[in-house]
Amino acid sequence: MTIAAFVASISLCLMAAISPGPAVLMAARIGLKHGLRSGFALAVGIGMGAITWALAALCGLTLLFDYAPFALTALRIFGACYLIWMAWNIWRSANQPLDEGELRSLPKSAFGAFRLGLFTQFSNPKAAVFFGAVFAGTVPPESSILSLVLLLFCIFLGEMAWNTLVARLFSMEKTRQRYISLKTVIDRIFGGLLAALGVKLAAL
Repeated sequence: MTIAAFVASISLCLMAAISPGPAVLMAARIGLKHGLRSGFALAVGIGMGAITWALAALCGLTLLFDYAPFALTALRIFGACYLIWMAWNIWRSANQPLDEGELRSLPKSAFGAFRLGLFTQFSNPKAAVFFGAVFAGTVPPESSILSLVLLLFCIFLGEMAWNTLVARLFSMEKTRQRYISLKTVIDRIFGGLLAALGVKLAAL
């Protein structure tokens, strides 16, 4: 793989990671509500989910969707239901009071946050389509194993770093204090955005 092809692949993956979607929304919410530690664990899960999709794409994910289009449809429906379910839980608990002590208690374990990040990435059909159709097309067939391993590592690092940054920004004390005072509004905005993404996926 040439340096130009490597940079092109990484640049596309970084742009996909930065673009607003379920992963970024979840990183913001977890950072806001549970702090940076849980936000970092979530970001690691999101990164692992991304390299899983990338590896699947390199192993022929596009061919699977070409020969079995129902697989992509099933994935899209599952992803939409998962996002709507998360949105409903957030919306339903929006008007429940939350004090500063609850925010600092970090009720989500590191593993729970990691698992949420992984499932959020797995339930996003856009990630499957991006890695299967766009990313795979930028990787030359003659690429060495070493270059592919390095490419996967950079994808993981980019996804993890970006979502950790989002979680960090939303875990700052001023942001958290604002969240306490506007919890109902903010939670319903988060829930509404996740639900809108779910409905959009289901309607594709």
